[in-house]
Amino acid sequence: MQKPTSHFNSDWTILKILEWTTSFFKSYDIDSSRVTAEILLAYVLKIERIDLYLQYDQPLNRDELEMFKELIKRRAGREPVEYIVGSRGFWSLDMTVTNDVLIPRQDTETLVEEALSFIPEEKKEVPRRILDLGTGSGAIILALASERSGNVFFASDRSYTAIKQARYNQRVNSIEDTIHFFSGNWFETLNENSQKFDMIVSNPPYIRSGDIKKLQPEIVFHEPLIALDGGEDGFCEIRNIIYSAYKFLKKNGYLLLEIGHDQKDGVQEMIDSCGCYEKIVFTKDYAGCWRVVRMMKKEKK
Repeated sequence: MQKPTSHFNSDWTILKILEWTTSFFKSYDIDSSRVTAEILLAYVLKIERIDLYLQYDQPLNRDELEMFKELIKRRAGREPVEYIVGSRGFWSLDMTVTNDVLIPRQDTETLVEEALSFIPEEKKEVPRRILDLGTGSGAIILALASERSGNVFFASDRSYTAIKQARYNQRVNSIEDTIHFFSGNWFETLNENSQKFDMIVSNPPYIRSGDIKKLQPEIVFHEPLIALDGGEDGFCEIRNIIYSAYKFLKKNGYLLLEIGHDQKDGVQEMIDSCGCYEKIVFTKDYAGCWRVVRMMKKEKK
């Protein structure tokens, strides 16, 4: 890769650097080139993006220029901007992210919205028990806990590093200590005879293995593929959860899953085949794609 900023000098102002960097990112086909340049420069200067334009004629010092050069090279090398600056906004929270966890997507906020609509706002004498499987950065369970305090939340992930990241995000977002994190692969560490859950939510891997290499280089070379790979047909982990979750749900308990945009029919077939759920509802995301499925545990007659 060429050295993109070797000719920067102390006369370069915020506005001039933004214009140059935007053009450079476009030459590398970087999405949202201007926004990316703003985010990286605001990060270096430790100011808000809006402040860039209030201080547009301010020159950068040598240390700031050197740091910005390095960030430009990293982004041109397709490292996601979220990993570069170490954070991603999700719901009303600021999530710290590293390449040990998947970057939270806006699509997943649809899952949070759907779950919240079935968790009463008023506090109950008996708190609801909500479990997030494959929590990653903790985005889903922390969003739920931030909106519905007074309940008891649980979150698991097979990666202990991810659990540490989720716990850290709980602390930095000052969310009440009512979340119990534990390491485990789906339901393997749970006991069917223990106290059950009112709701189980998950954003499991659902990309077909053969499609992984077709994804953006930011994803293929930087994000943890184990959090994306849903097996040959994309349904491996979804199938596992659907055929197991009802054993851990209370009467009238709900299972909510994020799914791929083209998986609605396949998921419906699995649910029908399992025969343990009713009141199945699919919900679209902000882009109009099928994104979340909700189902209620069916009681045995």
